[in-house]
Amino acid sequence: MSKFDSIRPYYDTEVNEALCSSLNHPMLKAMMNFTFPETPDEIWKEQLKKTHSIRDFQINFVYQSIQKVLEKSSDGLTTSGFEKLEKNTPYLFISNHRDIILDTSLLNVSLFDHGLIMTASAIGDNLVKKDFVLKLSKLNRNFLVQRNLSPRELLQSSKLMSEYMYHLLGRENRSVWIAQREGRTKDGNDATHQGVLKMVAMASDEENVMDFFKKLKVVPVSISYEYDPTDALKMPQLLAQAKDEVYIKEKNEDFITLLSGIIGQKKHIHIHVGDVIGSELEFIKKQHENTNKQIQALANIIDDAILQNYKLWPTNYIAYDILNNTETFALHYTKEEKQLFQRRFEMRIDYDNPTIREGFLAMYANPVVNKMKYQDVK
Repeated sequence: MSKFDSIRPYYDTEVNEALCSSLNHPMLKAMMNFTFPETPDEIWKEQLKKTHSIRDFQINFVYQSIQKVLEKSSDGLTTSGFEKLEKNTPYLFISNHRDIILDTSLLNVSLFDHGLIMTASAIGDNLVKKDFVLKLSKLNRNFLVQRNLSPRELLQSSKLMSEYMYHLLGRENRSVWIAQREGRTKDGNDATHQGVLKMVAMASDEENVMDFFKKLKVVPVSISYEYDPTDALKMPQLLAQAKDEVYIKEKNEDFITLLSGIIGQKKHIHIHVGDVIGSELEFIKKQHENTNKQIQALANIIDDAILQNYKLWPTNYIAYDILNNTETFALHYTKEEKQLFQRRFEMRIDYDNPTIREGFLAMYANPVVNKMKYQDVK
């Protein structure tokens, strides 16, 4: 048994069997009928029977599905920064996190379009409890982040995942995607958790951990959606936090969120990939001897890159002005855009609850606040 069998995606030798065993699953049929509405079932089934690698599955099926999602539920995807990345070079992409499936899928679409190495991507095992969803994630080169573990189990799991990511980057020449924090950002404040970086560093074979991060070629990623398709679904957790209560998820909540992210309206989407963090690591080494302080300094650099390169949309400016009862950014949106946004959030949330109303608006407004720390946003 391989060391990484409990968390790894399928090997190419396992792909065909996994596909053939899923041919009659209703969720696969729904996915294929959505992606290829004019194609008889027999045709796509025959194509899947001939598929023997993750890359073929991703390019011929997943890529097409994401294009259909963009066509049906967005006003398009734009990108920047990809031209600075080198072909045939693996990177560790550390990204802000808005949507369970789309963040990584859209990054991979963009990497493929630019002729770059696509990623293996971390996904929480709480999201893939259904057998078919687990199969689909392993077919799409996801590896599992094990949740709800005891402290001892968590330590072992973190070390295994760190070693696996290092194995992918160093041995398999495979890029890796991880979120900057556990779970999606609920309030619009994107921040890198030190724990994520400490987990990555557990596989370090360097005397100084910054030398290890240099080998990994860390690239910060900023992804911004004009409309967050799961915005209203994030409100119950924010409400619980405001009441200082422990939030307990409903049964199937993760799965509902997953589907909502895919089919919900997003309008415009932008992905920016930053520069590889290199010379900054040498500066950190000179500034700090303490490893914890080095990790915190690196987290700050990743945050700076993600927040500065986050693309602001009219919805962000509108939310800021409504929340603060100003017209500071009125030049960034039209009356129609403001009316549409107001109608959206009045329909999707309990507008009369001030905690929910302000939480919803802050989710969209906080990226403006964060951007203002770096530049004069007008």
